[in-house]
Parts: sequence; structure tokens; C-alpha cells
Amino acid sequence: MAVDPALTHPRIAYYSSRYSYPTIGVFSIQSVFENRPHEPTRVVAYEGRRHRLIIGSCNGLLCLHDNERAMLWNPCTGFTSQPLEIGRIFYVCGFGYDHVNDKYKLFLIEEKKSGGSVTRIFTFGPKSTWRTIQDFPYRLRDHNNKAILINTAGHFVSGTGTLNWLLCSCLTSFVEVLSLDLVKETYSQISLPSRDSDDDLSVFPQLATLRGCLAVCYETKKTHWTLWMMKEYGVPQSWTKLAIIPRHPLLLDPPLNCALEPMYMLKNDVLLVNSPNGKFVLCNLNDDSIDFPNIDSSGDGMTKLRPLSRCSGPRIFHIYHESLVSPSHFGLPTCSSEMWLFKPSL
Repeated sequence: MAVDPALTHPRIAYYSSRYSYPTIGVFSIQSVFENRPHEPTRVVAYEGRRHRLIIGSCNGLLCLHDNERAMLWNPCTGFTSQPLEIGRIFYVCGFGYDHVNDKYKLFLIEEKKSGGSVTRIFTFGPKSTWRTIQDFPYRLRDHNNKAILINTAGHFVSGTGTLNWLLCSCLTSFVEVLSLDLVKETYSQISLPSRDSDDDLSVFPQLATLRGCLAVCYETKKTHWTLWMMKEYGVPQSWTKLAIIPRHPLLLDPPLNCALEPMYMLKNDVLLVNSPNGKFVLCNLNDDSIDFPNIDSSGDGMTKLRPLSRCSGPRIFHIYHESLVSPSHFGLPTCSSEMWLFKPSL
């Protein structure tokens, strides 16, 4: 059951990478774009009994994990699936939708107690089971690798049934996308636009999904960022230069070794990004102007973190579109007797 993103409201859900906060914050992307600076976009907090990380999202469902169990959660309806026991440590993951077989799948590379790792896919359903698949075609802890894996959580591209990770090198101009097809459960690699040889290769690109397409953002010649979009998934020739964004000084203090992170783009070519210094910024691609949205995160329960309007770290963000999709649509028992996440009373 797929959801047309164009017909639903986009929102951002986030959690803290620090394990002391058992809350998930949610705010409206539409509000960020439409509110004037003195009208803050307010974060709604969902409280739980323990810290949960977000592995990924699609069709309005978020896949959550608490180091022991995984479950699906729809923030719009509050429905969750019954937690599924996992109980293993993993360091690469991804959540997505197999549109051919109408199944949601969780991908994990797990550490084995005896050393080494095992690659598994979990298919959500009435009889959910793990299945071991071909090893990840990249040795994460091999120092002889010519590139490193930038994002440990795979980017799901709707309509393609794929999870995508960014590979790049800080020594050479090598950049590629490592892709997992959730339908065939096979891997492939996709070429990215070449970086200039005189670029600062220690500044890592950022992979994203914009308007349903894979996108990548490079820092170029230390003067601007270049944003590319793959118009036809899996076809390197379809990479199209979408924008050139000047390096504004307010986005670089303090400087970090990463490019702009694209988050969401409106039809009028206004782009929401997370800047290298951790600030949310609205970039108008028509006139190169920027604006800093007012996001009120005072109610997110992450009391010792800096306000979201000043700095996003150490928070991890996922975009989802509101929907009425329920885990029960796929034969998963829903959690009707106990609320695993709830909005605190005002």
C-alpha cells in the first residue's frame, strides 16, 4: 500500500543520538516554509518508556528500534505494530517498501558475538521472519578500503524499492552509490557526477531524496555547493545539475567537514537544508537568498541540547509524509492495549 507524497503533508521526525532522552520530536515542514520568523514552528514531542532510534520511514510509517526490539509506528494515527525481538547490535541498517510484493522490509548488518557480521532482511507480516542474505559488498572495518560509507542508514527511494548508501574517498575523487534492491535482494553500484580534482576531498558529500529522486550535494571549489538530482533512478546519464548554492558565511561557522544536507524542496525552488554548522536554512534557488526558520523545540524533552533554531546536533532527522497506513493492513498485530509512544498532556 503506497502513499502518493504529493497528496500528504510532509513532516520531520527526529531523535537524539544521546541515549538519555526517550522522546521523538515531530514538526511540520509546511509550517517551516510558510511561517514568518516571529511565528515559530512548534515541535510536538512523543514520549516513550525508553530511548528509540528511527531506522527509516516510508508511506507514513517509521521503523523504530530500541536496541532490543523493532516496530512500525504511524505518528499520524498513533498505531504501532507489536515490538519484534531483535536483541542484536547492528551498524548498518535500512527500512523500505518492496512495492512488487507489498511488503515492508528491515535491513540490518549485525555484529556476531564470535566476531564478524551477518547480513539479514526482516519482512514484516503475519509470520515475520529473518532471512540471511548475501553479505554487504563492502567491508566496513577494512582499512584498505578505497572509500568509506558516509551514511549508515540507507536512503529509501519510493517507487524503486531500493535502499541507498553513499561511498566516497577523502583521498581521491571516488564517489558512488551502493544500492540494495529490496525486491530482488541484490546489490548494485551507481556512478555519481564526478567531483573536480581541485575540490577539498575531505569535505564529504551528502546524499538525499528530493521530489522522489536521489540527490547528492557536493562542496565545489570552496566557493559554493552543487546540488545534483538523478531524474531516472539507476541511470547515471540522468544526473542533472539542479542548483549552485553560494557558500554563505553564516552557514560555515564553525566549519565542519560535510556539505549542505538537502532536506525538502518546494515546487517554487525553495530548499530546506541542514547546513554544515548544524542550522536549518531555507535557500531560495531563484535569487540565492537565505532565511533561518524559527523552530521552537522547547517541548521536545531534550533539555540539555541546544535549541533547534540554533543547532540541530546531536539530533538525527527523518522525513515522512502523513498517512492513514496502519501496520494491521499487512497482517501485523497492532498495539491496542498499550501506547508505546504518546503526546504528553499540556
